[in-house]
Amino acid sequence: METIKEFRVVIIGSGPAGCTAALYLSRANLIPIVLEGMQPGGQLTITTEVENYPGFPEGILGPKLMDLMRQQAERFGAVFRMENLESVDLSSRLFRITSDQKIYECEALIIAAGASAMQIGLPSEKALQGFGVSYCATCDGFFFKGKEIVVVGGGDSAMEEATFLTKFASKVTVIHRREELRASKIMQDRAKGNPKIDFLFNTTVEEVVGSKDGGVTSLKLRNLHTNELSEMKAQGLFVAIGHTPNTSAYRGKLKLDERGYIITNPHATSTTIPGVFACGDVVDHIYRQAITAAGSGCQAALDCERWLTHERITERWDLPAGEEDRK
Repeated sequence: METIKEFRVVIIGSGPAGCTAALYLSRANLIPIVLEGMQPGGQLTITTEVENYPGFPEGILGPKLMDLMRQQAERFGAVFRMENLESVDLSSRLFRITSDQKIYECEALIIAAGASAMQIGLPSEKALQGFGVSYCATCDGFFFKGKEIVVVGGGDSAMEEATFLTKFASKVTVIHRREELRASKIMQDRAKGNPKIDFLFNTTVEEVVGSKDGGVTSLKLRNLHTNELSEMKAQGLFVAIGHTPNTSAYRGKLKLDERGYIITNPHATSTTIPGVFACGDVVDHIYRQAITAAGSGCQAALDCERWLTHERITERWDLPAGEEDRK
């Protein structure tokens, strides 16, 4: 497999965090290569209208926003490659990043691989993503004004999403597969005390009914006690059963928390390994917004640039050809 040594910085991930990091590094003349991964553009590429990203008063389609971010970074020289990460070796001074096509050796690494929303796993759920099926209430709740919607989940995130959605929906039904919720008591009490929220326990969603033209119209449900099937009218489905950070490649190599999120140093994007930085949803399990991911991508780029300068790596790379062998 070919080994590439011409990039000082490799960025893993091409969502808002990765694209913003690429933009800032490129403008600092530290041209990075971005390995886009399995979902180029990140989670916004499965979102339709984005109305809460600054600068777009009329809203913008998620895929279009990510395409603009990529174009802006490319304008200043950032290189994007549609390659999937296979493994990383962070044990030596030059990090070795292996994709499904090439090996990259680099001085610094920015991990912006994002997180994946956990899904129910239904074909109909996947088919209607962005057309009535959502994984982010704060992103999409506005589109469900006056509608009856369902939230699947039983943890704090589900209670928080259901409570937030009552600002827009006429009715919110929380569906949970168990007899009791897993959420903290304070979150349960808040949701149960909201007159707009109903609960269905011991129930699973078997099918999402609707079309891309008309959106979600109903859900087919199964009662796990009686095994009976029923159909429930709904104009939206929000799945809130958790997120999984895309950090499996870094287990045993970087410090992760119990949920798999990368732990960075206080008030910084640097990690336990000098020269390795992390930003976006691989570190953030609280906000998970495009704007906060972009902001942390900026921070990672600035931290990376300062580290390269402090270590005099930038100075060595800027020597005239022949004075320093960096190949």
